[in-house]
Amino acid sequence: MTLTPDEILALPKVLLHDHLDGGLRASTLIELAAEIGHELPSTDPHELAAMFRAQAESGDLVRYLEVFAHTTAVMQTAPNLSRIAREAVLDLAADGVIYAELRYAPELHVAGGLGLQEVVEAVQAGVEEGVAAALEAGYAIRAGALLCAMRHLDRSEEIAALAIVNRDRCCVGFDIAGPEDGFPPTRFGPAFVALRAAHFPVTVHAGEAAGAESVGDALFVGARRIGHGVRIHEDIEGFGTEEPVLGLIARHALDQQIPLECSPTSNVHTAAAPSIAEHPMHELRNLGFAVTVNTDNRLVSGVSMSSEFAALVDAGWTVEDLFEATLTAAWGSFLPYDERADLAELVIEGYGIDL
Repeated sequence: MTLTPDEILALPKVLLHDHLDGGLRASTLIELAAEIGHELPSTDPHELAAMFRAQAESGDLVRYLEVFAHTTAVMQTAPNLSRIAREAVLDLAADGVIYAELRYAPELHVAGGLGLQEVVEAVQAGVEEGVAAALEAGYAIRAGALLCAMRHLDRSEEIAALAIVNRDRCCVGFDIAGPEDGFPPTRFGPAFVALRAAHFPVTVHAGEAAGAESVGDALFVGARRIGHGVRIHEDIEGFGTEEPVLGLIARHALDQQIPLECSPTSNVHTAAAPSIAEHPMHELRNLGFAVTVNTDNRLVSGVSMSSEFAALVDAGWTVEDLFEATLTAAWGSFLPYDERADLAELVIEGYGIDL
């Protein structure tokens, strides 16, 4: 069954991996950059978005990261952070997302004088405004925050403590992001010890820029989900054949149903997958891994949840496959159990599939 764009748009979606600084509206970026005198490569929204997408597709990591220098430049004041968070929620809601976990690194937004807690409060204010505005527009969405510590910086303990302190208001989990290769999560042991002591949910970027051993390190420090995780297939001998043999890391992730936060287009852009058609997530799903669908960086990669769904449909996914991934994401969210059950029920109702 072929799904039309309108049918894909109408499907309820659960988004677990979306970076706030990678998903700004191009028009907003242009407006805010002009206010602070930050020079962009273009002041036309469509041209700027196309240029960013071209940089993402270039395979040049330096060019890819240049985009974030532009986006974070305008994310240094409370009003700007609130606006960007509000617009992110509104855009996701209009795309059929009913639950989103927006992630950002507070330490990247203090150059203008904000304190870490002020960054959290500004983003949360925008999230709450976005949820309310979406409801007025006829869209019901819920959103939580994941706080990221940057691997190449030295504030992981501070960010972990910040997330724990804000758990009852807005923060649903903790993540480490940034350069994966050469910065294993085991370098940040004290932060993960504190998180475990607080029984606080953790996801870790792994299995994207580094191989399956990176996923193993993430599981070792207590990750309940894996950010991307697609290179876990490197721990599967005979991957894609009729008789694959799973290594210890892959077996752990499969047996414990650790959600993999796959981002089809972004994974191609970062060379974690050769193409969407040849993305490891298809075979990982077939083997029973807990595969979910995500956007990663909507502006940078030029995607939405609907466009990612459409790309997967083009690659052979059915509505039942999309439903399974969405239900997996609902149960893999960092909400309390009863709220995950409610979210899962919304997904089941939205797809109209009899279990």
